[in-house]
Amino acid sequence: MASLREQILRRKPVAAYAEETGADTEGGELARTISLFQLSLFGIGATIGTGIFIVFSSAVPEAGPSVVLSFIFAGVVAGLTAICYAELASAVPVSGSSYSYAYATLGEGVAMVVAACLLLEYGVSAAAVAVGWSQYLNQLFDNLFGFTIPENLANAPEQDGIFNLPAVVLILLCASLLIRGASESARVNAIMVMIKIGVLILFVAVGVTGWDSDNLSDFTPFGFNGVTSAAGIIFFSYIGLDAVSTAGEEVHNPRRNLPLAILIALGTVSTLYVAVAIVAVAVQPIGDFEGQEAGLSAILEKVVDATWPSTVIAAGAVISIFSVTLVVIYGQTRILFAMARDGMIPAFFHRLNPRTLTPVPATIVVAIVISLLAGVLPIDFLAEMTSIGTLVAFLIVSIGVMVLRRTAPDLPRGFRVPGYPVTPILSIAGCIWIIQDLRAVTIYVFFGWSAVALLWYAFYGRRHATLGRPQGEVVP
Repeated sequence: MASLREQILRRKPVAAYAEETGADTEGGELARTISLFQLSLFGIGATIGTGIFIVFSSAVPEAGPSVVLSFIFAGVVAGLTAICYAELASAVPVSGSSYSYAYATLGEGVAMVVAACLLLEYGVSAAAVAVGWSQYLNQLFDNLFGFTIPENLANAPEQDGIFNLPAVVLILLCASLLIRGASESARVNAIMVMIKIGVLILFVAVGVTGWDSDNLSDFTPFGFNGVTSAAGIIFFSYIGLDAVSTAGEEVHNPRRNLPLAILIALGTVSTLYVAVAIVAVAVQPIGDFEGQEAGLSAILEKVVDATWPSTVIAAGAVISIFSVTLVVIYGQTRILFAMARDGMIPAFFHRLNPRTLTPVPATIVVAIVISLLAGVLPIDFLAEMTSIGTLVAFLIVSIGVMVLRRTAPDLPRGFRVPGYPVTPILSIAGCIWIIQDLRAVTIYVFFGWSAVALLWYAFYGRRHATLGRPQGEVVP
């Protein structure tokens, strides 16, 4: 029997991942039905959403017009990490994302903490974007039909409501689509992403006609601290770059297509984010952002003094946030699938529907849990909790790149980090910088959540892990 220290430090060989997932044979457990184009739109679809359509009301009061720099700062940190993701995804093309990367590079104990980060990152972010969906849905209903969903059924208890019903409906719709199959979900997502990109381009084109330089005169009213504080709030909107790597077992030619999709998503998202942020703060005084629901719609109404642009933006946001929720729930179920295959959680989450080859039980459980979070929690708290989970996962990935370079220098890689080792070191420093600016309560809750994960590992994971079983032993 291995000692506790040996169990915590044991690593899963990369060769075992390649064999399990059919990385080089196209013959793994899950069906490879996703193309490079669809995977790139997975990343864009999971990223463009809350950061642009919702978070302005929280981020602009922290930074003022310099929220543009917050988007750039968060994008640079996310970009450095995305480059690290690209290398690991090409070397370890598996559905477990940074959990699997940590397992292969830093050991089982660290992998369990990263898994906790990912469960927090994906589960809470899906709840956060679903909460924001109800705001834009109400805006759309008001513009088109002259009515809105009652506040009691469209807000969390802390926001003077009873239960956020639209958020729950959205999650159940996404779960139903995912149960039908990954290829169907990818096609629907591709259509929605193209629509949302068009809507954001429309916002920039119309919004720039209302440009007022006076709104930018005091560009950094809260100094650099305001910039980094807002960056912490919006950082969770870059989760899509991680979501690409959760499709490692369902994309064709993963060693090539995973890194390419990550880089395509990064370039597209960063460009759109900065363009929309500049126009938004130039059109509207910073005092108008605080507490503003359906922000981009409201901004365009001021520019053209008409409701049609607002209606288009609201419709685009409804579609956009649906897309984000769809991909994030997808990513959550695939991470649970990979963990169950490793024996870290019950085998229930590893069960596949024999016809669709989708993890139906995992999808149902994830939908129920996220629905409860979205129904009762406000978006601000959810956004910060997602940010810290994302940042810690990103940090571990950057460390993993350096470890794998030392432990497996000859491992086949479809992509190599440029500027190594400076790039991963800068990524680590950027993540730490943003984490220290988050609220103390967010950090405390995160540490508590990590402690729960380690307790689970101590009493379940280390005893059931497949690496700890005698060769040939099968546990049902």
